[in-house]
Amino acid sequence: MVGRSHVGTMRERPLHADLKAWCAEPGDLVEHPVDGFVIDVVHVDGRGEVLIEIQTRGFSSMRRKLDHLLAAGRRVRIVYPIAVEKTILKVDDDGSVVCRRSPKRGIACDVFAELVSFPDRIEDPGLEVLVVFIREEELRSHQPGRAWRRRGWVVEERRLVEIVGTHLIGSGADLAALLPADLPDPFTTADLATALGRPRRLAQQATYCLRSIGAIAAVGTRGRSVEYRSAP
Repeated sequence: MVGRSHVGTMRERPLHADLKAWCAEPGDLVEHPVDGFVIDVVHVDGRGEVLIEIQTRGFSSMRRKLDHLLAAGRRVRIVYPIAVEKTILKVDDDGSVVCRRSPKRGIACDVFAELVSFPDRIEDPGLEVLVVFIREEELRSHQPGRAWRRRGWVVEERRLVEIVGTHLIGSGADLAALLPADLPDPFTTADLATALGRPRRLAQQATYCLRSIGAIAAVGTRGRSVEYRSAP
């Protein structure tokens, strides 16, 4: 059986709970206190304890916890879901549901948007990030005056439908390997955005992360854009 501590999970979101159940193996401790912090899953492998933290968004919120655990020599695995397929369920005021498939398809490089909070930490041998590719449902309700970009449609919860794959990032080299193979040499953030099929903001976050760990270096300019090249 999976061990449980006294810590409650009443406010836990469905996606977080489902991923935690997927991670936990027989004998693991769930919602267990370690060094004054509550850890989602404490797993033991051939090298000792692994502290597994499910982070569906907002890596910045766990910076303090992560800094402490790594400084204490703990091994930490962040589990981060990326939706490769999303079904949006909109619930109207009268309870009727409108269902549609989102055109967005997540890719591994989307993790840069979160790692920008602590890119230097990926070089710590105690940290690894497990990207989990999922199919999910997103439940939205209409709340006028909120979420103006979505015209008042607020995300209430995310639900796991299926796990379709994983990708482990355990070093700076793993992070650099996420760059597309067809990038020009040198490249700009505009080139990277085009190659990824993503907004330029994500390309800027990716270059920030990769520069922080020395995986790429600025080598010049092209117009007003900085050019980058993979570092030896």
